[in-house]
Amino acid sequence: MDLKDIKAIIDLMKKNSITEFELEEKDSKLRLKRGLTGGSQAVQADDSIPLLLNPVPAIQPATISNAVATTTTSVVSVVPTGEIDIKSPMIGTFYRSPSPEAGSYADVGTEVNSESVVCIIEAMKVMNEIKSEVKGIITQVLVENGKPVEFGQPLFRVRPL
Repeated sequence: MDLKDIKAIIDLMKKNSITEFELEEKDSKLRLKRGLTGGSQAVQADDSIPLLLNPVPAIQPATISNAVATTTTSVVSVVPTGEIDIKSPMIGTFYRSPSPEAGSYADVGTEVNSESVVCIIEAMKVMNEIKSEVKGIITQVLVENGKPVEFGQPLFRVRPL
């Protein structure tokens, strides 16, 4: 990862009001935090692991712009009503469908199982399919299409079957 990529991540953090970002690759780890210190914004990197020991070649945006790169497992938690929240496993932009013209992966009333894709979260130009991880019926969609989401933010509420 080069300095240009790190600056792009910092700009993304500022634009989306993200306070913490962490990226782990085979031989490196990047951790950035933003916070108020003395009235100014501070961004810092984790000193415990050298960032540029083994630079990773930059991926050209054209290569990944329309690709769904990974299927990511979501974070699931039970809410007091007995329903289950499907939470975001990462920060990024929430999309309910694979393209603007396509129908939503999951709407209120949709029955899902542990392998059902419920949305996409775009992170650093990579489209990540998010699976339900639970069997049930969607009772609420908690995020508006195209809006930024944080790690652990509830996306859907599911009544288990």
